[in-house]
Amino acid sequence: MRADEVFFREWERRRPGETRSLARARELARMLDVLPPGAPVLTVVGSKGKGTAATYASAFLVAAGLRVCTVTSPGLRTNRDRIRIDGRAVTEAELASLGRLLDGAMAELDPPADGYLSPSGLFTLAGVLHARRAGAEALVLEAGMGGRSDEVSLFPPDVAAITPIFLEHAGVLGDTPAEIAEEKRGVAGPATRLVSAPQTPEVAEVLGPVEYVRDGGVPADLLPAGLGRAAAAVGVAAGRLIGGEVPEGQLREVLSTVVLPGRMSWHTVPGTATTLLVDSAIDGTGIAAALAAARDRWGEVDHAVVCLPDHKDLDGAVRALGDLPVTYVRLPQPHLRFTRPLPPAWDVVGSAAITPEALATLGYRVAVLGTVYFTGLVLDRIDAATDRLFLPPASVPASRRPSGSGA
Repeated sequence: MRADEVFFREWERRRPGETRSLARARELARMLDVLPPGAPVLTVVGSKGKGTAATYASAFLVAAGLRVCTVTSPGLRTNRDRIRIDGRAVTEAELASLGRLLDGAMAELDPPADGYLSPSGLFTLAGVLHARRAGAEALVLEAGMGGRSDEVSLFPPDVAAITPIFLEHAGVLGDTPAEIAEEKRGVAGPATRLVSAPQTPEVAEVLGPVEYVRDGGVPADLLPAGLGRAAAAVGVAAGRLIGGEVPEGQLREVLSTVVLPGRMSWHTVPGTATTLLVDSAIDGTGIAAALAAARDRWGEVDHAVVCLPDHKDLDGAVRALGDLPVTYVRLPQPHLRFTRPLPPAWDVVGSAAITPEALATLGYRVAVLGTVYFTGLVLDRIDAATDRLFLPPASVPASRRPSGSGA
């Protein structure tokens, strides 16, 4: 059995029309003894930038001297990336151990008659369990999808960070941005403090009284450029509500080391002269921003490799890409659909065609854009470093650093 098999077991066996069951997830959490989680919880919800916000919130809390467990969704290259201590992904052995604990507890549950245990929910439970085993002093949880209906809602947050909200997963989370905002805000309990990136008036009206954040109260050079800046700023502000103020030098020591693979990240294809800009842009605005950054750095872009399932903003992407040569990639995941008509000039390939050798044939300056499942696949194919997202301060005792940190 592979280390992550148990996380996907019920989802892979789900019946047509079956939905995930929060009730079964809650019962499993009780059996694992992670209710309550035993540490302050910072939860990140939103439509875009959740991973960036979670990373910067975690880095801030580590700079504040706390041992932090972070759970994000999906993974970057592997499912180990979903659970981290102080920015470093768990090992294969640690993930396998968590899988065995889940497997044992799930064997005691009644069969899934009213819904399945979702992969993202099981990783959330495993992350909270790992936090307890690792002695984490704070938890940062990224919602897989939604808020009230997501398994993160089993752990009422002390602080909720809200990244930009727009129309996504229409018909699942809601039919309007306002309905989606209501679902995402529903993760908060009566005592939860909320901070948010700037929102549209429609969304802001639903969110109600929240603290809006623009720069996170840190020097601009400590935040990423582009559209990810707002999410990073709200992550920092949310972290401050739990970790308190941190001296600028101490904060700089950690935030200056943050890397965000797949979010405006630059990589060389091994053994070639080809450079990639990899960005998980899923709408016209994000793709336009990524292409602007690429042209600012390179002068021109030779080719774009794009992957946008049907529920993403393909029309906006087509407009942003213009007459740029494009290779469109269809992924094999059964929950992703690729049925919409494409511009006739675009090449269309399957994911198996995305190899370092194939990328190198597209030119010296290639933009890789699309859903996080795709950018993660590309990061894996080029063997990009994703194990560590930031370094703890040098003042952290070696005994408290994650194993193998080398920091």
